[in-house]
Amino acid sequence: MNKKYTDLLDFDKNHVWHPYTSMSSPLPSYLVDSAEGVHIKLASGETLIDGMSSWWSVLHGYNHPKLNAALVEQSTKMSHVMFGGLTHQSAIDLCEKLIRLTPQGLDKVFLSDSGSVSVEVAMKMALQYWQSKEGQNKSNNSKTKLLTVRNGYHGDTFAAMSVCDPVTGMHQIFEQVLMKSYFAPAPTIEFNQAWQPKDTEALAALFEQHHNELAAFIIEPIVQGTGGMRFYHPQYLKACRKLCDQYDVLMIVDEIATGFGRTGKLFACEWAEISPDIMCLGKTLTGGYITLAATLCTEEIATTISNGEAGCFMHGPTFMGNALACAVANASIELLFENNWQQQVSVIEQALQGLLTPLARHERVKDARVLGTIGAVECLNSVNVATIQKRFVELGVWIRPFGKLIYIIPPLIINTEQLVSLVNAIATVLDEDACFLID
Repeated sequence: MNKKYTDLLDFDKNHVWHPYTSMSSPLPSYLVDSAEGVHIKLASGETLIDGMSSWWSVLHGYNHPKLNAALVEQSTKMSHVMFGGLTHQSAIDLCEKLIRLTPQGLDKVFLSDSGSVSVEVAMKMALQYWQSKEGQNKSNNSKTKLLTVRNGYHGDTFAAMSVCDPVTGMHQIFEQVLMKSYFAPAPTIEFNQAWQPKDTEALAALFEQHHNELAAFIIEPIVQGTGGMRFYHPQYLKACRKLCDQYDVLMIVDEIATGFGRTGKLFACEWAEISPDIMCLGKTLTGGYITLAATLCTEEIATTISNGEAGCFMHGPTFMGNALACAVANASIELLFENNWQQQVSVIEQALQGLLTPLARHERVKDARVLGTIGAVECLNSVNVATIQKRFVELGVWIRPFGKLIYIIPPLIINTEQLVSLVNAIATVLDEDACFLID
């Protein structure tokens, strides 16, 4: 191992602050040399099968020639221009695609930098909508709160933190300074279980009690990701839409993690055959190439905000509508359909059903579940992240567990042999005491 390699890692350890880790005792980081297809190549020589799609984002694998070409072509024209007073074809084409593909009624698109910011934009839209609407009616602006469900996660920026689970989430230490939201119990009826209407009784009670002050209800459709990879029943989501309609509350769906085929539908809210008032997109939007997000809303919301006291929506990221990001997003969406994404997802789901779900019988496992390209093993004890990560690297895979969850969500181009390697690695670490924190 050459000196440059060790110097790089030493500097990284001492000066580069990675996500969700301590600077005084950081989790190890592995130096990447390159990535291609479903493989991450480390500078130390190992080649790892990527089971994480770089936090759900790398949809078509790394270093894809079509996506590379889109970036290069756009860069010869311009990489970025301000979106205030200027526009360009890459952004226009992308917005046209998103309006055409998303559920009916979402025909206004606001582009932003990241998924968490798209949630901030959605919440801000909802609040400004009611401020504008109630201002027109010469009444007090009473709709200033949000309602959501426990076990939810919507990002790490400030407004987004306020609708993440306040107890089991990652943001408890900020509770005293966050906007106060209402929280219903998390859905309990699983995706494939028999539906029980009682699952929404507590939620309905909160709508009835607080609807006069609720601007919006926000939820991750079908899959609660960071809250435990929980797959809930589509009827729950359908009931949410009905409650929002009944009590005149805007519905926001956070499709940042679930959009673009990950659950077996192009968008997860399609499982419930509902259309929200506001939808947030991110992660896979550019195939994992460049950070980009979108918040879509209805004509009613856009018009009401635009006719309000401010006369416009008060938000404008510097890199809004970035041309490089929009160009690669267009190419990624085209590739999704060229590659027959439904068939890709079906192959992954069937393989994981056969390979991963039997791990539910392991003595260390509480449950193993699969939906679309998402496979999750819920353990009885929390993992030892540093130890289990090292073992996965030794086993030739990249899997990043958290809490009691070992999960995979691979690129759509993965083959069955590579899925077998991922699941075999999970089965191996389940047998190793050092990989778990024993109570």
